[in-house]
Amino acid sequence: MPAGVPMGQYLRFSAAALLTMLAGSQTVHYLYRPLQDLDKLVQEEVERKLVAKRRAE
Repeated sequence: MPAGVPMGQYLRFSAAALLTMLAGSQTVHYLYRPLQDLDKLVQEEVERKLVAKRRAE
């Protein structure tokens, strides 16, 4: 294992790091809701591309 760390300690650290990352990600999505307006943003981008395509023609 890296730097002579015992396997049990390495696995405990890895599990704690994974759980912390998952909890942090869930907290961000719960509090800030970054994907809530995704459909609206996608639709706006599609419309922008259509307008740009019409102008190019």
